[in-house]
Amino acid sequence: MDRRRALELYRAPFPLYALRIDPGAGLLIAAGGGGAAKTGIKNGVHFLQLERINGRLSASLLHSHDTETRATMNLALAGDILAAGQDAHCQLLRFQTHQQKGKKAEKAGSKEQGPRQRKGAAPEEKKSGAENKHEGIELKVENLQAVRTDFSPDPLQKVVCFNHDNTLLATGGTDGHIRVWKVPSLEKVLEFKAHEGEIEDLALGPDGKLVTVGWDFKASVWQKDQLVTQLHWQENGPTFSETPYRYQACRFGQVPDQPGGLRLFTVQIPHKRLRQPPPCYLTAWEGSTYLPLRTRSCGHEVISCLSVSESGTFLGLGTVTGSVAIYIAFSLQRLYYVREAHGIVVTDVAFLPEKGRGPELLGSHETALFSVAVDSRCQLHLLPSRRSVPVWLLLLLCAGLIVVTILLLQSAFPGFL
Repeated sequence: MDRRRALELYRAPFPLYALRIDPGAGLLIAAGGGGAAKTGIKNGVHFLQLERINGRLSASLLHSHDTETRATMNLALAGDILAAGQDAHCQLLRFQTHQQKGKKAEKAGSKEQGPRQRKGAAPEEKKSGAENKHEGIELKVENLQAVRTDFSPDPLQKVVCFNHDNTLLATGGTDGHIRVWKVPSLEKVLEFKAHEGEIEDLALGPDGKLVTVGWDFKASVWQKDQLVTQLHWQENGPTFSETPYRYQACRFGQVPDQPGGLRLFTVQIPHKRLRQPPPCYLTAWEGSTYLPLRTRSCGHEVISCLSVSESGTFLGLGTVTGSVAIYIAFSLQRLYYVREAHGIVVTDVAFLPEKGRGPELLGSHETALFSVAVDSRCQLHLLPSRRSVPVWLLLLLCAGLIVVTILLLQSAFPGFL
């Protein structure tokens, strides 16, 4: 495998935990913070403008939204609405971009140099509703509704997800309950106990089914609050008598070149850390029957996060040791890997969307994956286009091979023809 290096796009003044990309405006949205502890580390959501400069993808700070004492640990994006998991609450934010008219734009925050903010310069934090300007673009963020979504003794919302038409969102946390809310009123429409212990991840399918994974070693498929089935990844995969595994992440993805086709992808990790760590596994599932299609090892580093590209072609993985990898979804074969790109736990990964400004920003590369980590950095991982041989050249080579073979036979056996 080639030695690869990730490009550092941006360094925030706080640990980063969540990442989303708005394809229409070409915005990268990164969030995190130091929490309520009085350590001097701020909390915020940063909106970065993605641009191609001199043939390279770069990001610069467009707007900094202050979240006061609440660090954002997870994000979901639906159009111009963000759902932000902050402690035990879900906060809805609406952001709007406008093109300036009739006056010269001012740069947002502090001065920047190159693709990332200059070291030592702290971005200016903006209050809710404030506007920020950058090269002719205005961005405004406002707080909408907020609701408490977790009620355990140590409450924390761990995951949030919109449904296919962005009219509902589902949340899960440390109390093991799934709660479904209307958007944007955040009126609760459904609540049920899904797992004993923490919910680690959830995914909403286009047919309304909900997949949840938890610390109780279970992965469940729900239709509203009714259990449809439970997933068993080891039915057609490896078996371990002494190593318990739990599900770490789940994501739905399209099937390339199959309109309406659906796959589910899950990550399984060892429940306990061992001196000689066993491998983690990726599993692809048929999206209607939820039967396992294939399972592959994805290395001995513990997986921390999973993402699926918009077309369902690629999978992105981050690890607790800071490594980042890209897999092809069909075969679960690894195409890209950077060991310890961050050097500390990767908290979220997201692919550059394939619609909107995505193709323009991607350039000649096949895909782009962004990663954020506790080290406050946002990095870019580019997968070069895989070289393919034209069909006409293959046919020409085959014809040439046939001619050479005939000539050799004629030379070795006179009168062959």
